Amino acid sequence: MVKSTPSFTSESLAALKQRFADASQDHVFKFFNDLDDEAAAVFFEQLSNIDIARCNEFFDLTVRNAQTSKEDDVLEPLPSESFASTLPSSSSAEDQDKWREEGMRLIRGNKVAVILLAGGQGTRLGSSGPKGCYNIGLPSEKNLFSIQADRIRRLQTIAGEGVTIPWLVMTSGPTSVATQKAFADNSYFGLNADDVFFFNQGVLPCFDTEGKILLESAGRVAVAPDGNGGIYEALRLSGALDWLQARGVEHIHSYCVDNCLVRVADPVFIGYAVLRGAECGALVVPKKSWDESVGVICKRNGKYAVVEYSEITTETAQLTRPNGDLAYNAGNICNHYYSLEFLQKRVPEIEAKLEHHIARKKIAHVDDNGEIVRPTKPNGIKLERFVFDVFPFVDKMAILEVDRAEQFSPLKNAPGTGVDCPETSRSDLISQCIRFAEAAGATVQMPADGRQPDFEISSLVSYAGEGLESLSGKTLAADQYITDLAAVVTV
Repeated sequence: MVKSTPSFTSESLAALKQRFADASQDHVFKFFNDLDDEAAAVFFEQLSNIDIARCNEFFDLTVRNAQTSKEDDVLEPLPSESFASTLPSSSSAEDQDKWREEGMRLIRGNKVAVILLAGGQGTRLGSSGPKGCYNIGLPSEKNLFSIQADRIRRLQTIAGEGVTIPWLVMTSGPTSVATQKAFADNSYFGLNADDVFFFNQGVLPCFDTEGKILLESAGRVAVAPDGNGGIYEALRLSGALDWLQARGVEHIHSYCVDNCLVRVADPVFIGYAVLRGAECGALVVPKKSWDESVGVICKRNGKYAVVEYSEITTETAQLTRPNGDLAYNAGNICNHYYSLEFLQKRVPEIEAKLEHHIARKKIAHVDDNGEIVRPTKPNGIKLERFVFDVFPFVDKMAILEVDRAEQFSPLKNAPGTGVDCPETSRSDLISQCIRFAEAAGATVQMPADGRQPDFEISSLVSYAGEGLESLSGKTLAADQYITDLAAVVTV
C-alpha cells in the first residue's frame, strides 16, 4: 500500500489528482486549494501514500460482493487426526516431552522468533496508552510487556549461552510512539535492543456506503487500521521478514498482547508444529460452553477456517462427539505458528485472493460544505482483514489444544466487569503461580480472611513451572513476589 512520496510540485500534484480522478475519487481535492502550504503538503503526502486503485478493488471485492450468502457453506468439525491436545486426558507426557525438546532444539539454534500483536490501546480499561503498558495489579506491578519479556529472557537462559529470541512488535498509529518509548524507558525490559524490531500495522481509507472515500477534515482522509490480518503485508513492507532471514530464523510464534498467560515462544507448540511439517499452526482452548461467544477453528467447505459464533446455528453449536465433548470446541485464541518460508513465499500469493471484512461504523467526516458531521448511526465502512483469513489456503496446518487455565486469560474489559478484565487476569496468573509451587511439592499458606494471596513467581525464575524443586516440602508465605529461590519467605 505504501508508495514513495514525490516532491510537491504542480506537475506531481496534477499527476496525483489524475490518479484519483481515474479512480472516481477526486472529490478528496474539493478543499485542497483552501489549505495553507503546510497543511497542503501533509495532505499531499497522505494521498501519495494511498494506492487508490487497489483500495477501490478492495471495496468492490468485499462490499459489492457481500451479497454472496454463506448459508450454503458446509461446516465440519476438525477431524481428530488434524489436531492434538496437551490436556491430561488426551495426550501423553512422552508426546509433550518430544514436542518440547524439538522446540528447545530450535530455540538453542537461534531458529525461533516471536511476533507480538500490540496495536491496541487500553481504551476499555480506562487508559489511552498501549494495552501492553497496562498493569493488571500483580505484586510485582509489572505490565504486560514486562511479563512477556521476562518469559523470553527465561527461555533464553534455559536454552543456554548465545541464544537470542528476536521479538517483533507490531504497533499501530496511535500506539507506535508510546510503545517504543515504553521499551526505551525500561531498557527494553531486559532484552537487547538489537533483538527487538518494531513495525506498524497498516491503515486503509474509510468509505461511505457507495464506495466514496470519506474526509476526516478538509485536509485529511479518514483512515482506520486494516485489522490484525494486516500483519502479513506489514511484515514485508517493514523489512521484518528480511531481518529475520538475515538472522537465520526459520520458525515464528505470534500472539496478542492482552493474554497474560501466553507462553511466549512456546517450545511445545513450536516443536509440535515443526514435527508435523506444518507451514502454519494455531493453539486452541476448549469452549467453556456451547454458547460461549468465541470463534472456533473447524472446516468450512473442506478448508480450515475460523467461524465466528454468530455464524453457527444453535443446533450445530450443541453437537457433541461420542465422548461427550462439543464437536465445535476448538476456541480460537489468536496464537499462531508460521514457518518463515510460508510468510515469505506462500502468503503474498494468498493475499491476492483474500477479501476484507466489513465493519459498518459511525465515522465523523466533512460534508460538501466542509462542515464536520458526527453521525449518530453507522454511515460508513471500514475494511479489515483478520490474521486467520489465510487458514483456508494453508496446505499443512497444525492445531494444538491447550488448557485455558494455563495459557489463556485475555484482557478485554474494564475493571470490575468480572469477565476478561484486570481482576480476572491477575487472579488467573496468581492461581497459576500457586499451582507451580504446589506441583513442586510446596504448600502456599492461604490468608485467614479467605482472599486470594498476593503470590507471584517471577517468570525469570520459572517459565512454566520448571526449576522449582528447591521449594519441595516448604510452606510458603502467602503474600510474596519470588525473584530468588534462595530468598523465599516460609512459615
